[in-house]
Order: sequence, then C-alpha cells, then structure tokens
Amino acid sequence: MTGSWPVAPTPFHDDGSLDEAGMARVLDCIVDSGADGVCILANFSEQFLLSDDERETLTKLCLRHLGGRIPAIVTISHYATDVAVARAQLAKDLGARAVMLMAPYHGALMKGTPQQTFEQMQRVGEVGIPIMIQDAPLSGVELPVDLLVRMAREIEMVQHFKIECPGAATKLRALIEQGGEHIVSPLDGEEGITQLADLDAGATGTMCSAMIPEWIGRVVLPHAQGNRDAAVETYAKILPAVNHENRQCGFRAAKAAMVEGGVIRSDFCRHPVPPLPAPTRDELIGLLRPLDPVSMRWGR
Repeated sequence: MTGSWPVAPTPFHDDGSLDEAGMARVLDCIVDSGADGVCILANFSEQFLLSDDERETLTKLCLRHLGGRIPAIVTISHYATDVAVARAQLAKDLGARAVMLMAPYHGALMKGTPQQTFEQMQRVGEVGIPIMIQDAPLSGVELPVDLLVRMAREIEMVQHFKIECPGAATKLRALIEQGGEHIVSPLDGEEGITQLADLDAGATGTMCSAMIPEWIGRVVLPHAQGNRDAAVETYAKILPAVNHENRQCGFRAAKAAMVEGGVIRSDFCRHPVPPLPAPTRDELIGLLRPLDPVSMRWGR
C-alpha cells in the first residue's frame, strides 16, 4: 500500500440520522481526488458513534458503491474477538482489500495483554483477509516492536501497519529493520502531521483524512522516487492546514471542507462531539483555499 489512503468521514443529516446518499458522494469525491485507496469506519469516520446495524449498513453501502474503483480497508476494531472476526468475514465477503484493527481494549482499564492481542489477530487472520494493525494512542495499549514483528512473522495475514504513536518515525524504522520482508506496508497516520519524518523512516504511504488526500499523495510520490526536495516543498505548503486539522479540528475538518465543497450538506457530529467552533472553521477554510482541494470544489 503506497500513496494516500484517506479515511472516509461518515456524513449525517442535521437530525443525526445517517446520510446514505452523502456517503456515496464522499466516496466519489475521494475517488476523484486520486487517492490510492480508502478506509471506512475508522476513528475519523466516527465509528465509536455508530450502532452495529449502522456499521453493517455502511460496510455494505461503501463496498458496493466503490465497486472496486479503488481498494478499500474496513476498520473492524472491537474488544470482543468474535465480533472482530464476524466483521472481518463481512468485509472479506464484500470484497474489501484488507481490514484494520487496534489492539483489543474497552475503556481505560480493560486492555488486551500482548498474548491476548496476538490471539485476536490470529483469529481474525483465519478469516483469510489481510490485516492492518493500527498502533494508535486511542487504545491505550502499547504495541512494542517485537510484538508487531512476531505477529507479522507468525500470522500470515498480518501484513500492513499504521503507526501513529508518539515517535512514529523511530518505531517505523525499527519495525522495518527487524521485520524485513514481513512488513509489507508500513504507513503513518495522524493526518500526516509527521509525514516527512515517517517517509524518511521508510513509510510507504499515509492514512490521512479525506480533507486533502491528493496533496498528501504529492508528498509521498516524489519522496518514493528519490526526490526528497520536491516532497519537502509540497509538504511545507500543506503543513499549516494539516497542523490546524490535527491540533484544532480532528475529524471535523474533512466534513467542514466537504460542506464547503458541496459534497455533503451537513457537518453534523453526533453528541457528545461538539460542533466545530466558527472561528476554528473559518481559519481552516482560509488555510485550505490556496490549496484548492478537490474536497472544496467537487460538488460546486
């Protein structure tokens, strides 16, 4: 997996109900941005605010609507291994390229041990669909490099890694060095806030938001071709917007851009997530305008 792999936001109507037609437009916009792939039902998709029935509806809607135009990853994280396995099977049946999941956790105190994490990944791997392990601070579970390498070596389907912990570049470098050919796709995340350092460390791509995926890809490609100077030049152009997204807006940024661009009609986020404050939103849009992203003109 190389290039940009944006997480698709989940649009809602102003009353909080799912906007299924808007979801289809979000996917079309991502495809038209030139993204290399897409991830659905991730944290930036507000997966923690969706019911189980809504997750199943969105999994079916997204994979059928994409129709293989670009590969899709389905996030299946859950504390219960049986639930994660069932979600993996559905994703495989519908043609997903891979599934992504964090280590099992439920709140601050219920966390999988290294062995329990290994066993959950092993069970999901038996479904026969490639796995991307998401190493994210949200889980509160530390995934040391030796555990990640062990899973890559001993579980055939563990092939891809999204590393977005503090010091991601150092961890990526160690993971690639120790895991060798078993580390098929080392990606970074967190909207690309540490993208340059992570690419220097060996990341093959970035799982970003759907705000400016075409610009994220324009950093990855020249870097992969050995033209680091061009990558640095492009990264410098987008970093103010990426920083504002990462530090001020979170997953609300992509929705704001897509409302501005006519992709979706509402940037509603379900309670208890507060709406994006107007000054923060205005600053975001101001930073994005010079970039003229697809997300802000696709529906105009």
